[in-house]
Amino acid sequence: MKVVGLVGSIRKDSYNQYVANFIKNRYKEEMNLQFLSIKALPFFDQTIEEDQPTVVKDFKKTIKEADAVLIVTPEYNHSVPGILKNSIDWLSRVDRVMIGKPALIVGASTGLLGTVRCQMHLRQIFASPGIAAKVLPGNEVFIGRVQDKLDENGQLVDQPTIDFLDSVIKTFVKFIQDS
Repeated sequence: MKVVGLVGSIRKDSYNQYVANFIKNRYKEEMNLQFLSIKALPFFDQTIEEDQPTVVKDFKKTIKEADAVLIVTPEYNHSVPGILKNSIDWLSRVDRVMIGKPALIVGASTGLLGTVRCQMHLRQIFASPGIAAKVLPGNEVFIGRVQDKLDENGQLVDQPTIDFLDSVIKTFVKFIQDS
């Protein structure tokens, strides 16, 4: 099964990129996970939405061809990082490639709450008519104090977190198959 991932951080040594890499490597037997860069996408501009730049067309085509989407993101100012929101705005316009697509949201932060507020906002956004994705219900992944759960090489080593991810990914794979 083909899953496309988006990481809401472009920071070098991003904790969320480390988590994304862990998911890609650990669950490679369950899903073919390809992460797309959102860094090169231009700011959403309605004046060019009908004649989208090639980078946007390619981005949307890859999402459209995927069986599901995985978001791995930090929380910025109690909400969605601007770069991630921009990519979602592109996905919501014209051909609307997210409609009905299964999705999972994962987030990590250095605070205790993980990415609770960001994920609440993402769930609202994903329910909007232009996106209308099917977000896996009841399997919120908030990895708080992530810096204490990674080793010096950025590998997730916290066994309770790994066990929880094992359970959620198993449920996500079934959710995709049933969709």
